[in-house]
Amino acid sequence: MKQDYLAVNRDIWNADAPQWVAFAEARWALADPEWGCWGNPEAKLRLLPHDMSGLDTIELGCGTGYVAYWMAKRGAQVTAIDISEQQLDTARALQATHGSQITFIEGNAEATGLPVAAFDFAISEYGASIWCQPEVWLTEAWRLLRPAGRLVFLGNHPISLICSPENGAPADMTLHRPYRDMWGADWTQVAFEPTGICFNLTHESWMNLFAKVGFTVERYQELYAPEKAEGTRAAIPADWAKKYSVEQVWHLAKPGQSS
Repeated sequence: MKQDYLAVNRDIWNADAPQWVAFAEARWALADPEWGCWGNPEAKLRLLPHDMSGLDTIELGCGTGYVAYWMAKRGAQVTAIDISEQQLDTARALQATHGSQITFIEGNAEATGLPVAAFDFAISEYGASIWCQPEVWLTEAWRLLRPAGRLVFLGNHPISLICSPENGAPADMTLHRPYRDMWGADWTQVAFEPTGICFNLTHESWMNLFAKVGFTVERYQELYAPEKAEGTRAAIPADWAKKYSVEQVWHLAKPGQSS
């Protein structure tokens, strides 16, 4: 793993930002949230409280900010942080278009500089959840949450990583890397669609880390592509993603009594 992963990922996302504008526009325009690469509906997954009125919330690694907007539409007071200036430019432009009140911050989700116990709810969808070191960003999320606060994060399922060729070609039915001692993958030098340095763990390692940081697990979900899905998204073919878990969602809680 490259030690300068934060700078590497920031530079890649800044350079790639124009390619995500249309996707961001579509997500901001949705009447109801859709999650992950395959657009699984919020009505089925329930990642967000239906009524977020009065909640102080934060999105960690917000990218173009559509999740932050979904929370704002549900009544939350929203802060959103991302390391990519260019991604935030898209988020702020869409915020102006849609007239929402969201505090967007350019910064590192591993060390936000925000006050202790400032939020009731935190979320990350393909943000800090995969582009930051798990122990570091989870410890920061714990610090930011109030007692009884909740954290939800969505990212790649470990099986989608071990079935992905090391040259970046689409996932297939072969195990290309070991599951034991999994940490993630460096996609910066691959032949197919080079991206950044992502992080992932085995299920045992995730559970041990949650216990170490202090989170309890409320719910866990494994996501698949819908039956009508076609094509390939994020180097995962639809037919593969209908048979094997392509994404996972952890629902965590910080113990304690809310004020």
